[in-house]
Amino acid sequence: MPERTIDFGKFGARGIKGSDAVARKLDELADGIVTPVTVKRGLMARLHYLTRTDHSRQAARDAGLTVTDRTLKAWLAEKRRPSNANLDRIDAAYRQVRRQNVARHLLRRLNAAGGTRVEIHPLNQSQVPRPLQRMVEYRAMNVRRWDRIVEAWAVGDHQGLDDAWEDVIVDLGSQWGQYEYVTNIGFAA
Repeated sequence: MPERTIDFGKFGARGIKGSDAVARKLDELADGIVTPVTVKRGLMARLHYLTRTDHSRQAARDAGLTVTDRTLKAWLAEKRRPSNANLDRIDAAYRQVRRQNVARHLLRRLNAAGGTRVEIHPLNQSQVPRPLQRMVEYRAMNVRRWDRIVEAWAVGDHQGLDDAWEDVIVDLGSQWGQYEYVTNIGFAA
């Protein structure tokens, strides 16, 4: 890790780790159901997504939704409403299964035509005292190989995603440490 970001935010800089920004953007690209799970429509859409096939049911169980078939049938028939803890489990299982289902398609799109152009928006230094601010510019780069990034994102491996993203930003040259924390990372697929 670069020496300047060991104590990130000490002087008021704001931002998030670049790998977290990449994961957030991939989630945005993969997101299918936008209605919250707390609303009937969002809950039913997630339940149908997680139970429509045996494969999706097994993937939901693997993702942490371990309720009986009887309970699932009662939820789908709207005879019972899941508790708040189960709503969180349903939403987490939906996101995990959705990631696994779209990862291959997303990877193909990101690697197409020699890679995808990525915009890196630097950290926010508006709260840092003027003498301590450093010049950090907006950067753009082409990421050619998304395999490790998408694979780590699909299985929820935060450390693996962080390592894969760090290997990518090293291509920025000697300034790569300045982009370990960012306000946003943008790309399209």
